[in-house]
Amino acid sequence: MLILGFESSCDETGVALYDPARGLLAHALHSQVAMHRDYGGVVPELASRDHIRRTVPLLRKVLEESGHSLDEVGAIAYTQGPGLAGALLVGAAFAEALATSLGVPTVPVHHLEGHLLSPLLSARPPRFPFVALLVSGGHTQLMRVAGVGDYELLGETLDDAAGEAFDKTAKLLGLGYPGGPALAALAERGTAGAVKLPRPMLNSGDLMFSFSGLKTAVLTQVRERSLSEQERADVARGFQDAIVEVLVKKSLQAVKDCGLKQLVVAGGVGANRELRRQLDARAARRGIAVYYPELEFCTDNGAMIALAGALRLAAGAVPKTAGGFAVRPRWPLAEISG
Repeated sequence: MLILGFESSCDETGVALYDPARGLLAHALHSQVAMHRDYGGVVPELASRDHIRRTVPLLRKVLEESGHSLDEVGAIAYTQGPGLAGALLVGAAFAEALATSLGVPTVPVHHLEGHLLSPLLSARPPRFPFVALLVSGGHTQLMRVAGVGDYELLGETLDDAAGEAFDKTAKLLGLGYPGGPALAALAERGTAGAVKLPRPMLNSGDLMFSFSGLKTAVLTQVRERSLSEQERADVARGFQDAIVEVLVKKSLQAVKDCGLKQLVVAGGVGANRELRRQLDARAARRGIAVYYPELEFCTDNGAMIALAGALRLAAGAVPKTAGGFAVRPRWPLAEISG
């Protein structure tokens, strides 16, 4: 049975076709980065309207590339939440209407579950159970993943998530949108140790995170004087090094506490090269295998939603009869466990 997946939670429109027997058949993605850049961040109304414009062309592209037709689709998965309400409504309404016309059921998917399971799309997927570091947008969480729908929250951020801290700090340094990749690029030109910033909750003895104080420390640096280009790069390097050190230490501690040997890193911040370098090096010394989604699946995408829908069905989830629906802009991942 072919599963069609739609993602529209924020500023990426994603469509994918997945076959449980053969894997991902095709996927297409449109990013709204260029549209939102002039505003310095995502404008919800513009995001929703762009999802409307992009969904049908992306669907046609996926069907053409896969060589399949809508008549072969057995179920439709879509992101129900969390995310921007208007953006979620576009994807949910389209998916439910299409499912009704085809006479097939739907599978509403939690956006973060999609990220959590996205490394299973790789040629070298992890096996259950594993610990997952979920660093996507406004979320920084450590989870013990025993199987599809079996998630235990180990720790999470008390305030700003890592991705939010990257974006806010990038603004302080005068960088454009999206801030995270721009800051990481600037940090590559910085000198290690030139700027020392706090490591929030590094030695707290638990698996909780806090990054708002780190952002404030950068604000202090910026306000004290006018920074040269090299000094800006040094601040960016100091900031990134602080975040990476905290994420690496707590992630490896979580793996140890759970008595496991596998760590999955998912979400946009998981594409950060310094995070990957340090995690790989330190994990290897402890005999821990680290798994990442392919870079194209680190950001929001339809492939992870189609996969999550397929895995939910395989695990015995009862698909929803197409028709009435509701989106969930705020939806804790813990609520779907079990």
